[in-house]
Amino acid sequence: MALLEATGVVAGYGAAEILRGVSVTVEEGEVVTIIGPNGCGKSTLMKTLAGLVRVRAGSVRFEDADISAYPPERIVRAGLCYVPQSNNVFPSMSIRENLEMGGFIRAGGVAERIDEMFSLFPDLGRRPSLKAGSLSGGQRQMLAIARALMLDPALLLLDEPSAGLSPAVMDMVFERIRGINESGVSLLLVEQNAREALGMSDRGYILVSGENRLEDKGQALLDNPEVGRLYLGG
Repeated sequence: MALLEATGVVAGYGAAEILRGVSVTVEEGEVVTIIGPNGCGKSTLMKTLAGLVRVRAGSVRFEDADISAYPPERIVRAGLCYVPQSNNVFPSMSIRENLEMGGFIRAGGVAERIDEMFSLFPDLGRRPSLKAGSLSGGQRQMLAIARALMLDPALLLLDEPSAGLSPAVMDMVFERIRGINESGVSLLLVEQNAREALGMSDRGYILVSGENRLEDKGQALLDNPEVGRLYLGG
């Protein structure tokens, strides 16, 4: 049984149909990356899986429950958390307050979980009272991920986690992502740095024009010359 199984998903905005029957699975413990040209529906798929865009046809199952019609808050409670590419922290709140907001539905152990996040992301723990709005791009991304992890999700959806980051900071973010997966959290990524993401992925999907184009193991996609020419910059 797959942890996440999206089958024939159709979704969009208003009259625009962006996803045209997309299917994606994530097995427990996997890292899966979705790549494709701009405008192919990658971010729309992530928002649909998170309940922010309505499923018009097809289905989304998570831990063998049909969550296709679940509102976002119920999906979060089920153990699936989403980190958008931008506007993913509360800038006027401190680092600690952001993490407290992330853990607001926990039954208990919020302070302990925050300490765990500070161990995973030491930069955040050095100045927990600092306003999130004053953080660098990399620190904001790490705070957004840490806030999502406050609820101990089984699956984390990350939309372009390295966007706009310097190479050094990007490497640090990917290192943290690997550590999160090693701790037992499954990951579904949309990532502009496709080579780096596929290199750490068990499997990958290529979307084109809102449809599945290709699925294979991460390394197999990297080794495919046609994939390299069309989607990886040569």
